[in-house]
Amino acid sequence: MKYLSLLAVVPLSAALGVCSGQAGPAQIGPDPELPQPERGLLPDMVIAEPAEWGDKVPTVPDGYTITAIATDLKIPRQTLVLPNGDILVAEGRGGNAPPLKPKDVIAGVIKAKGTSPIKGGNRLTLLRDADGDGTYETSTFAENLNAPYGLALVDNNLYVANQDAVVRFDYQPGQTKASGPPETVTPLPSEINHHWTKAMAASADGQYLYVGIGSNSNITERGMTAEVDRALIWRINARTGEHKAYATGLRNPTALTIQPDTGQLWAVVNERDELGPNLVPDYLTAVQEGAFYGWPYSYWGQHVDERVRPQDPEKVAAAIKPDYSLGSHVAALGVDFSADAMGGQFANGVFVGEHGSWNRSEPAGYKVVFVPFRDGRPSGAPVDFVAGFRDSDGKTRGRPVGVTVDPRGALIVADDLSNTIWRITPTQTTQAPQPVVTAPKN
Repeated sequence: MKYLSLLAVVPLSAALGVCSGQAGPAQIGPDPELPQPERGLLPDMVIAEPAEWGDKVPTVPDGYTITAIATDLKIPRQTLVLPNGDILVAEGRGGNAPPLKPKDVIAGVIKAKGTSPIKGGNRLTLLRDADGDGTYETSTFAENLNAPYGLALVDNNLYVANQDAVVRFDYQPGQTKASGPPETVTPLPSEINHHWTKAMAASADGQYLYVGIGSNSNITERGMTAEVDRALIWRINARTGEHKAYATGLRNPTALTIQPDTGQLWAVVNERDELGPNLVPDYLTAVQEGAFYGWPYSYWGQHVDERVRPQDPEKVAAAIKPDYSLGSHVAALGVDFSADAMGGQFANGVFVGEHGSWNRSEPAGYKVVFVPFRDGRPSGAPVDFVAGFRDSDGKTRGRPVGVTVDPRGALIVADDLSNTIWRITPTQTTQAPQPVVTAPKN
């Protein structure tokens, strides 16, 4: 494990409570322990040292099998399982925010060490297992996109959330290539794009698209003007493109999903940095319409962030506490409900893809966890479902991003470090994909 070495720089002190190791029980759940903020010139920073998978694969629980179904992609982020079993993969790398301070340059170097050097594909790749033998063929469905991320299918409309706009393709069952360029549904806030990923989910009735739009800074360093229409979730009329702020104060809502049966929108959110290794917890929450979740003025309800000027006590008083802490700096980038597809103890709850920290002396995340639910709410400690992306010696072979449940009985995980798509299935109940529908000629 390599650490940044800087003369005359003292990093932030060790964590309190659960300390600087993996986020322990006190940092997980509906009522996390929140230590006092720790501020310094630089946080502890740990390089994720990329390594090849070789003959290794991520670890999964007994009774499950993991297989790489696509490799050599170009920064896979999110996936969408189509009705016939095909899988669409959004590939790309976005953002154009200039560094604000020398520490941003240093942090950028550290973070870049733990990412793939491959140029983002700015495309959608289609994976198809035509004969159901578990081997997937790849083809390019659409290209020349602008850092695509969120994906949703409503009837024959395929929606893609680029970093600058939601666009729509016509989609026919079994289609392997887009029949033409996409139509713009609505532009998205994209100036600066400090947080560029635009997560997306369609409402249960298909009338609306929910799109997460992250903040343009850690904690308003670029001023509040740069934060107009940022750190929130839009609700967009899928037909007309008309939109409104659905919920606000969410620093970086990186993945969205709709709860089966209830139609409730849920999100995972990456919280603010530079308050120490155990602040502030990233979280999973049901998103309430009209709710304010604190950013930038406070975190986890009414915990005031003293760095913000001017303060706004009324906003702090109105801040909603999230439902479930995932731990600080785990960088949750994927979420989806199991909906019975994975069986056993993984039948009722959500899978969360944790990309992994860069600003803790001992890393957190680097895995996919399962949060059990009961009566529609989180009900217990998370369980590691896909792990082994990072070894104890700091060698990092993968970093999970999007997670998508295939209702046929599989979990699809995008890994943007090794540029791999992983498929996890129950060993005894794996169901082969249904035969694909013959694609219309394009």
